Amino acid sequence: MKKFIRSAVIPLIFFPALTVMAQSTRPPFKIQQDRKLWHDNIDREQKRLLALDGKADTIIQASKDENVNLELADVMIRQVDGLQEKIELDSTLSGQMKIKNLRSLESMLKGYNNHYRQKDYPVSMAPALFMAFTQAMELDRLNKSIEPVIEENSYGVGKILVECFLLPVENVGVKDSRMDLIRKYCELHPDQIFTILSSNPSLPFADSLIIIGGKRNIRKLYDYASGNTALSSRIRNSPDSLISTVAKIASSRSGQLYLPFLDNLLHHRITIEEINQVKDDNLNYYRLLVKTRLDYVERMLPPQHDTAVEMEALTRMLESKGKDVFVREINALHDKPASVRFKILDPLTPAELYYLVVLSEDEIYTSSYLGVYDRIFQRMTVPRGDSLIMEMHGDYFRKFIKMAAAYNKLDYFLGTMDKFNAATIMKAFIIGLERADEEDAVDVADSYSSIYDKNPSLAAFVLNEVKWNYKRNLLNNDKKGTVIYHLMEALFESADTSNRSDLSAKLGIAPVYSIDYDSLKDDSGRVIQQVFFYGDEVKDGQHSYEDYLKLFLRKPEWKITMNPTKEWVTIKSVKGKPIWIFANRPLYGEDDPDDKAQHHLDDYLFDNNLKPTIYIHRGHSYHVRYSLEQIQPSAKIVVLGSCGGYNNLSEVLSISRDAHIISSKQVGTKSVNEPILQAINNNLLEGNNIDWLPIWQGLTEKFRKDPVARERFDDYIPPYKNLGAIFIKAYRKAMGDEE
Repeated sequence: MKKFIRSAVIPLIFFPALTVMAQSTRPPFKIQQDRKLWHDNIDREQKRLLALDGKADTIIQASKDENVNLELADVMIRQVDGLQEKIELDSTLSGQMKIKNLRSLESMLKGYNNHYRQKDYPVSMAPALFMAFTQAMELDRLNKSIEPVIEENSYGVGKILVECFLLPVENVGVKDSRMDLIRKYCELHPDQIFTILSSNPSLPFADSLIIIGGKRNIRKLYDYASGNTALSSRIRNSPDSLISTVAKIASSRSGQLYLPFLDNLLHHRITIEEINQVKDDNLNYYRLLVKTRLDYVERMLPPQHDTAVEMEALTRMLESKGKDVFVREINALHDKPASVRFKILDPLTPAELYYLVVLSEDEIYTSSYLGVYDRIFQRMTVPRGDSLIMEMHGDYFRKFIKMAAAYNKLDYFLGTMDKFNAATIMKAFIIGLERADEEDAVDVADSYSSIYDKNPSLAAFVLNEVKWNYKRNLLNNDKKGTVIYHLMEALFESADTSNRSDLSAKLGIAPVYSIDYDSLKDDSGRVIQQVFFYGDEVKDGQHSYEDYLKLFLRKPEWKITMNPTKEWVTIKSVKGKPIWIFANRPLYGEDDPDDKAQHHLDDYLFDNNLKPTIYIHRGHSYHVRYSLEQIQPSAKIVVLGSCGGYNNLSEVLSISRDAHIISSKQVGTKSVNEPILQAINNNLLEGNNIDWLPIWQGLTEKFRKDPVARERFDDYIPPYKNLGAIFIKAYRKAMGDEE
């Protein structure tokens, strides 16, 4: 491909883009007819490079950096042209060798084009790739190994080069080069080490990779060590103490029960035999988990600053055992006397009860929480909140305070200590969020509505602390901290809904008080909704489904039809604006029939290009994760039952960053769910925007005369008061989704 390239002597910065001319200023060199095809192939790849930006023109714009574009054009157009000419006119090369070199050059260009903009193949690699290619080509001509060139260059360069020297005769260094590339790839992608090793367990450097990959991801190490493969055998024979200990645990049937104690096992603070003594006893195993968690947390504090290995496994098991053994039982006995309902908690200490609360936020009922909370202080020798937080080494203290505020127990908590210590704890609640996880910041944000509603003077104190911390981070030039406290200041000042008009502008997010009707419609003007139901043995889900259908049965504006497989119903409006609602039946039995029904419905919606903008979860909190797995980015409104926890809010907003979320601190109840859904549908039938303030004001008035329903309604959090969700939206946008 003969082109004209501007002189490299002229500074590159003077040219906004490089234009490649179709006609060369030098006479074309003569090409033998039997090699014309190979030159044409190279020219075709050069033209393809010119068109990679989507425009088949004579300008290369592969990068935002124009100097990179100029360098790319110089290498892949001018220098490749020069190499073509050199190969063709080289009298020392046989015709077959010329074809081989031209074929390799085509492969190099094709490799670059095929991997354009992939992570391991930066656009700027072109000069290094071309230089490495010329070096490898000279070695290949001499029948020498190209492996030294592969070793010296990046993975992307080496990967493309190896493919250039396979035909017609493979270079003698290809096999060793492939080993180099595997090692380089694993260095770039340590999370993929075990995937690579599972296919190549006999690699000469497998032992070192196992150590690197295992220490980076113990969960993967455990999974691969638990098998009966060549790789699992190699893991078990590792000389590294961590690797061999995990392998030993993974080989046991009770491996998952040992993993939370891995750090103490490694440091000989506990033995497998000691764990065996309690692992089959739920109470004593839970107690050992709590004791170990407190040990690990204490070691994280100054002066040790020691993070235990596989802390996450401990936390997951502590949460799982707490919910499975204790919380779900007291939830299930919600209609029983307290002496029966909470009997299972009798042996638990304040610390053990504390972890039940903070690790079951997304499942614990209001009445269950209150029962556990009261027992924490009843069992303390001196019932002081500051003593409790000190005993817990501050672990999850923001979560504990957030939940106390949500369940109207914060004043009691602060009242158990003197005013100075109470102020110190609340200062600690606010300060240092720039060094904390996103969840801690969300807990602080989430707590403010409850504090504002119940204790205005405490709310003023919190807001003042937020402002002080904002100034502190501003002076320290801490971007994360400045963003966090700036957002909180705007959020907290908006707790008075009279300030709502400029909240979205302040936070840089979509409106939180309303949703335009037009944004809920699909291309055909329909508002599509999907409702998830779950069958269970006691028929709670079945009753919920029947109650939901009563909202539409024998109503002139609605028509209900069953799909042919009887797995779901379709509810369509026949008056007003078009609304289509799809709800799976809560089927119960072997092989999880309602799960199949939901996924068949998902397939039907996808195949028919039906994109719900409203998703509704109806079921126990432990079913929520299955509903979340099916929510699509089209979601604009998500109605969740007992799932005000951070993880659920975060997941919804990771799917649809502007979704409006209605969540509850309590288990969902039909006496509240149905009026909320009815209010939404009434507005949709009229083609009205969804304006949450008047909807909530109307519902508040509706429940005023029914104290029981009003109490349950107060557990529901409307989107404009869901400060945790609003904070996540604003924070992620402000940080560019970097955190």
